[in-house]
Order: sequence, then C-alpha cells, then structure tokens
Amino acid sequence: MQSNTGRYLITIVILIAALAVLVGIFGRDMLQSRLLPHDQGYTYITDIDRWRKTRRERIVQSYYDFSLGPQLHQIPYNVGTWTGRDVPQDNIEVQILLEPEQYIRRLYQNGKGDNVWLSIIGSRDLKSFHPPQICYDADGWHTEIKSEEIPLEEGSIYAMHVEARKDNLSQTILYFFLYPDYLRDPARGIVLFKVTASSSHNGALEMEKEFIRQFFFSAQDSPESTP
Repeated sequence: MQSNTGRYLITIVILIAALAVLVGIFGRDMLQSRLLPHDQGYTYITDIDRWRKTRRERIVQSYYDFSLGPQLHQIPYNVGTWTGRDVPQDNIEVQILLEPEQYIRRLYQNGKGDNVWLSIIGSRDLKSFHPPQICYDADGWHTEIKSEEIPLEEGSIYAMHVEARKDNLSQTILYFFLYPDYLRDPARGIVLFKVTASSSHNGALEMEKEFIRQFFFSAQDSPESTP
C-alpha cells in the first residue's frame, strides 16, 4: 500500500512540474509579445516553418498591415518601382482544399520587363497552410529547397527558397510565415507571404529580395532564435 502511495505521489509531482513548465513557457511568450517593438510601422514574428519555431524566427517590421481583416487587401499596388494588378485565381483546388480566409494573388511589374507574382494567404485554420513545394511535387515538378537570408535596411529575415523545374519551365520561390506575436496562435491569424518569379530571369533571386524589401524594412533576432 505504501509503495502504491509513493508511486502516486511521484506521479502527482511529475504532473505538477510539467504543468509549471508549460505555464512558464506560456507566460514567457506572453511577456515577450508585450515587449515587441512598436516604435514605427507594424511588427510581426516571421519564421520559415508553420509547425515549429526555428532558429530562423525573427521580429520584423513592415510598412504595411498584414493582420487578418479588410486591411490585408489594402496592401498597395504601387511599391517602390513596382506596380501590381490582381490576377483571378484559376486554381480551384486552392479554394477547395485550403479554404483560405483571405487570398491575394497579384502580378507586379517594374517597367523594365521584370515580373514577380505575390501570393498572400491569410487564415485562422491550420489546414490552409502547407509548404508550397508540396503542390509543385504533386504536379510533377522537381524541387530543391533551402533557407535563404534576405537583408533588410536593418537586420535580416529568412525565407524558404524553392527552385522548381518541369520540362522547359523553371521558377524561383521565396516564402515565409507572419504571426502577430510569439504565441503564434492560429485564432489570431497567420499569413503566408510568397513571391514567385521565372528562373529564366537573370538574377531572379536577388530581384525577389529587392521586391520583398519594399514591404519590410527592419528585423532583429527573437529570443527563440539565439543559440
């Protein structure tokens, strides 16, 4: 009987300790969220993975409001030397399978013959997000994937860099996720920011980075990203 009681007490202690750890993590993230800089622009947490925090997580500041709501569709059509126009979504599977709460698809051009596609998916439902390379692989494209640093006016952020090839077609893709705070709570909304260009363009990768810098100007390491 005493042995059973001892095991029971040990189990209770372990459960209490585990609960304390979870509460501590939640409290830390709540505190860090309140300490995000708000001196100018809009502040977000960005990362290259939806399902887990990585060392690529950064605090990023933007000129524009990427929170879910009508304001997401007010992302400007004219940024820097780029002018954009909405393009109808012709992939019905995106709407059926992902069911995004908000979806923006635009073609931006800079007057020099350069084209980039901007895709923004906003949702509170996790099923709306998956790595874009999954769609390429399912459609018979060959993909190569790595993380890519994007220097900003101050600091850097990271994106997943996908090189996709199929027959005589090739595309360069950069994408990352935006969260309103460290908690990364889907109920508060998540945004996928994706830029695509033809790899046949000389310097497609640097062109995409220059385009992204029109939206984000400052970044710093998050506490989670430091070794």
